[in-house]
Amino acid sequence: MINDLQKMGGIAAIVVAATYIVGIVLFFGVLDSSEYVGPVQQVAFLVDNQSIIYVANLIIYVLASFSLVVLTIALYERLKTGAPAMMQTAAAFGLIWAGVVIAGGMTTIVGADTVIHLYAKDPEQAATLWLAVGVVQEGLAGGIEILGGIWILLISWVAFGAGGLPRILNYLGVVIGVAGILTVVPALEVLTVVFGLGQIVWFVWLGFVMLRRSPRTT
Repeated sequence: MINDLQKMGGIAAIVVAATYIVGIVLFFGVLDSSEYVGPVQQVAFLVDNQSIIYVANLIIYVLASFSLVVLTIALYERLKTGAPAMMQTAAAFGLIWAGVVIAGGMTTIVGADTVIHLYAKDPEQAATLWLAVGVVQEGLAGGIEILGGIWILLISWVAFGAGGLPRILNYLGVVIGVAGILTVVPALEVLTVVFGLGQIVWFVWLGFVMLRRSPRTT
């Protein structure tokens, strides 16, 4: 059962990394909004691409949050013997993070549907509402990555003492975790990119470690 959970956690970690990659490809490659200037035009872009944006939000937020829950539980089981109290804290932050991510995704999906219907009647009001939805979504699962940063930092810190993960992966986790925590400072907004890209590497590496090695052999 333990090995099965570890394999599920490894798959979940790779799925989370994949959702980040899908988000980057879709929003910076496939979905080109450069011709849509201004709030009203941004809603027009939403209307023109509503299907693919809906699917993107399901992948980036809903699928990612479900995978985070599985990964959080698997990591707790993997590392809890080394520092039970700290791993309970880490698991709490991981589950809260997953909840916030899915809340951000649901806010965007429901908000987008409301805005699309309102756009046909009042484009200006729809644009105002979409801006408000964007602010809420950004607060929940956007620019500030403190929850994810604390979770990754605690996981990496416990793994230094308890084993269970490669030390180089732990060093990377500490760097990423600190970067995520520091995104709470407005002047350090650039660290959001560092945290996001660093997570892709961390999740993929973590996933393969959990798929290939049991906690005792690591």
